[in-house]
Amino acid sequence: MAAKKVCETTSSWSSKKLMEEVQRWSGMKPKGVSLRYMMEFGSTPTHRNLLISAQFLHNQLPIRLARRAMDLHSLPFGLSLKPAVLQVRDWYLDSFRDLRSFPEIKDTNDELEFTQMLKMIKVRHNNVVPTMALGVQQLKKSLDPKIDYEDLDEIQQFLDRFYMSRIGIRMLIGQHVALHDTNPPPDCVGYIHTKMSPVEVARCASEDARAICLREYGSAPDVNIYGDPSFTFPYVPIHLHMMVFELVKNSLRAVEERFMDSDKVAPPIRLIVADGIEDVTIKVSDEGGGIPRSGLPKIFTYLYSTAKNPMDERSELGTANVATMAGYGYGIPISRLYARYFGGDLQTISMEGYGTDAYLHLSRLGDSQEPLP
Repeated sequence: MAAKKVCETTSSWSSKKLMEEVQRWSGMKPKGVSLRYMMEFGSTPTHRNLLISAQFLHNQLPIRLARRAMDLHSLPFGLSLKPAVLQVRDWYLDSFRDLRSFPEIKDTNDELEFTQMLKMIKVRHNNVVPTMALGVQQLKKSLDPKIDYEDLDEIQQFLDRFYMSRIGIRMLIGQHVALHDTNPPPDCVGYIHTKMSPVEVARCASEDARAICLREYGSAPDVNIYGDPSFTFPYVPIHLHMMVFELVKNSLRAVEERFMDSDKVAPPIRLIVADGIEDVTIKVSDEGGGIPRSGLPKIFTYLYSTAKNPMDERSELGTANVATMAGYGYGIPISRLYARYFGGDLQTISMEGYGTDAYLHLSRLGDSQEPLP
């Protein structure tokens, strides 16, 4: 029903009218929310609260989508014209149009129809990250190989804004949709687990990373986890899983490749979970040979990866969602954005010739507002 309502209305939108609306909405200022607010508001998902949530999203999501669509329209070095980036821009414009075409939300029936549309929008944007990464790789292949990465700082800043905004959009949509679950898991408020065990999430993410390493190399170093499994705090498990998965995956690859032709047994990855007053910190340590000091700043850029470029083997848009061990160069910088989204951070220290330590800081307070680009 929601799809029918949207389709009937959007067919009358001209391209010119759409771009005028996008420009107008991109000038508006979005409102941020905190993890604590999401948790407290969602703890009682009454019809009234769900209606308020839908009305908030109906007003706020078009602003966030419009701001990113305008960014996608005017990127330097011809990035806006790369096929993958044009695909992403179309997704953002389609979702903006759907939201702006949806009538005012006045009652529960409207809210339920709106929620169905949000589900469709979320699915439409599932492959935004790998598709944008593909666009960046398409740009990278067309650039002079001698170009200094510092010259591409404008693209780096855009991608930080773009991906941070995407994290927020998916969090807000996912939280709203999850609040409709009639049988939520224990201690869960939408996406937020009020008693999440970081040790258990880290264990699950490490197993997933080892599975990919096994598939890619035929073997995988062990991951030894240290910490109290009974310790819990409120957080978003899917965010933490993604961050730990990326860090462990990188460490596994470094160790595996360093010891591939060695008679020595590959040393395990060490993962330590520490419970502090302000932060929960997860340290991932490996003996994968480390990163040269000159290379450390590059690990947080989207145009750098020490792995083989997957574009060498997969250059079609349709394969953008194929899971690879490494190569697109966005796992670590996006993990840092996920950490910063709720007031945390990600730092790395490397000892060239030995290994790398990554420190993932997760804010315990939950009071920091979304960092809205």
